[in-house]
Amino acid sequence: MDKSFKPSSISHDVVIIGGGVIGLTIARALALRGVRDICVLERGSLGAEASFAAGGMLAPQAEADSRDELFNLLWQSRDLYPDFASTLKEETGVDIELDTTGTLYLAFSEHDQTEIDRRYEWQTQAGLPVEKLTAADARMHEPCIAPNLSGALRFPLDIQVENRRVLNALANSVSQLGVRTLCGMNAESIEKHQQRVKGIQTNDGFIACETVVVASGAWTSFLSSSVKIEPIRGQMVCLTAAPQLTRHVIYSPRGYIVPRQDGRLLAGSTSEQAGYKKEVTVGGVTKILDNAMEIAPAISDFAIADAWSGLRPKAADGLPVLGPCVEIDGLVFATGHYRNGILLAPITGELIAKTIVDGVTPAILAPFSPGRFAAVNVS
Repeated sequence: MDKSFKPSSISHDVVIIGGGVIGLTIARALALRGVRDICVLERGSLGAEASFAAGGMLAPQAEADSRDELFNLLWQSRDLYPDFASTLKEETGVDIELDTTGTLYLAFSEHDQTEIDRRYEWQTQAGLPVEKLTAADARMHEPCIAPNLSGALRFPLDIQVENRRVLNALANSVSQLGVRTLCGMNAESIEKHQQRVKGIQTNDGFIACETVVVASGAWTSFLSSSVKIEPIRGQMVCLTAAPQLTRHVIYSPRGYIVPRQDGRLLAGSTSEQAGYKKEVTVGGVTKILDNAMEIAPAISDFAIADAWSGLRPKAADGLPVLGPCVEIDGLVFATGHYRNGILLAPITGELIAKTIVDGVTPAILAPFSPGRFAAVNVS
């Protein structure tokens, strides 16, 4: 934190609460659109929460059961990543390790096979790129796959990034663009007058501003009574894989493994209602490793290099919360991304910046409006 900063003595045009991948991407997008007076408030360190704990998969097709509004947002954001990666590298010199090898989705049982057949059918009917593989075809791609495989899908456009490099690049980018970042500062309340934002009360005083963007992830509910966000714990295990075990990201219906360029292999993940406890548990690690070894039995011989957990922010309906508050002018939400924070970062940044600068909410955000909760919260 800037130790000389006195919150009660200054103001900003836009204050973004939350310095994870969403808050940083919005700050960058606003700065690139010419907004010069931007401040990011982060209760801890930049990018140290869910964004840091993620796996970095950009895999909307592998994870989608149907083509709905969320899927449309997800694949459009995925397709922004090549340009997003190249411009971040130009700006900062940081390579976010965009890996375009693709993703495999495996079936080991009759139930699994039915699931991937259904996925293949709706995606081919929708004109999406997907390949159906026999077990032999899949093992030609990745010999490490278990021999009891029954079939697989390959998604050539479902890719991955090194999420921690994304955070590093974004932090460097916003710094170069003149965005002020204040770490170790907690936003305690959003102050308003006559249904208009006036500023933020922090643990170190008041910051005046005209626009507040709530990008505080799992901590959103401490600031808003209308938008309820639940923390969902996700545990991850990091293995040492030398030589590299797989080139593709590989899913099963129960887990996934993600190869990294530096020889690490990530395995995940859990989805647990554990409040704000970020512990790594024996049960969680055991479940993750069992699912990983189902995919590739050779994993049983790998060393465990690390394990961690993060708190994914989930709204009641599982959809992100994106756009202006219907009751308070100047208050904008960008939260509740749940399992898709890294994937949705580029499009969230662009759409929220457009909303603020142009004063018009893009139509694609309508299904994700904070206003969808208003009726539930009327007393």
